[in-house]
Amino acid sequence: MTAPFRIGLLGHGTVGAAFAQLLEARAGQVEAVTGLRPELTGVLTRSRGDFEEILAGSDLIVEVIGGLEPARDYVLRSMAAGKHVVTANKQLLSQHGEELWACAREHDVQLRFEAAVAGVVPVIRVLQESLAAAHVDRLHGIVNGTTNFILTRMAETGASYDDALAEAQRLGYAEADPTDDVNGRDAAAKMAILARLAFNTPVHLDQVLYEGIEHLTADDMEYARDLGLGLKLIGTAERVDGGLSVRVHPAFLYAEHPLASVSGPFNAVTIESQAITEITLSGPGAGGPQTASAVLGDVISAMIPPASTPPATDRLEIVTDVESAFYLHLEVADRPGVLAQVAQLLGLQGASIRSVVQKGLGENARLVMVTHPILESKFYAAVELIGALDFMRSRPRPIRVIDEEFV
Repeated sequence: MTAPFRIGLLGHGTVGAAFAQLLEARAGQVEAVTGLRPELTGVLTRSRGDFEEILAGSDLIVEVIGGLEPARDYVLRSMAAGKHVVTANKQLLSQHGEELWACAREHDVQLRFEAAVAGVVPVIRVLQESLAAAHVDRLHGIVNGTTNFILTRMAETGASYDDALAEAQRLGYAEADPTDDVNGRDAAAKMAILARLAFNTPVHLDQVLYEGIEHLTADDMEYARDLGLGLKLIGTAERVDGGLSVRVHPAFLYAEHPLASVSGPFNAVTIESQAITEITLSGPGAGGPQTASAVLGDVISAMIPPASTPPATDRLEIVTDVESAFYLHLEVADRPGVLAQVAQLLGLQGASIRSVVQKGLGENARLVMVTHPILESKFYAAVELIGALDFMRSRPRPIRVIDEEFV
């Protein structure tokens, strides 16, 4: 008779319920791969189950309750008891990852978390295993399916941000409270995890600069088309002058960039290294069944001999001021000399203009331009000066541009 492999499940929401169903449906296939038959031996929710009983009766704990506490306490106690843990909790890992990985090493158990970043896209496994010996130079990621769906609909249909968000909520791609998605915090947590693995240095969520998509408009999408650009919420982690920059923000991409064609609720991560040049991984980034599939993959991996997250051996300084190209949207009075004054202020800070689109609006005009790369602090200094000019009709609206064309 095949030996059972006992799994305790913490949380039975969208992901937890999907995982329980998937585990039952795939138990035979898992048994064929591992020689062990997985079975769910207990479920903990707010209204049922006892953690101590579930822990005692399990070989592995799956944590999908989310949040920081009691999730952190449960995960630490599970590993201290010698149990493997699989989690989909990006907030927990991005804020307490070093403590959790140290606990896993101390007690010689596995802590697996593929489902915490990019759904079924196996970027965690690739960084930990396939590219473990690569010297990664940079990551770019679309790691939030909600915002990617919203921006896709705005680009395809001309919808406003509010209308695209409402559609995402109707279709189940956005939560009733989408704050952490649309303000960039969810993506920032995922980028903290990816940066930790790719660069082998501690990265806390608080060290990730992030901004969201709430301020973007249908006009931005229209001008992006005129300029041959697409707009995405991009997470970046890269080596800069011996340090590490990790950030999340909206960015325009040229069509040749490997992330430019990633649409709808899909996620994708591009990994760059001299050893491999560039690889891109993409797939569905959200949804109960998709996340449950990634959780089950981690369970199977934990049933087979181990992989662990090694201690961080590097201590890279976090860099916050980096170079970027920019899109700049200006509402101005339609009179002679406006463009010249704007160009002069940009030039004083070292910024040069790559392309310009101008449209008249009666007595006013809309001026949209893309600059060549410039240090962000210098660009924003120029924007402050431009915003104070008497012909400005509203605040300048800058958006970063990833100024690379992959071939």
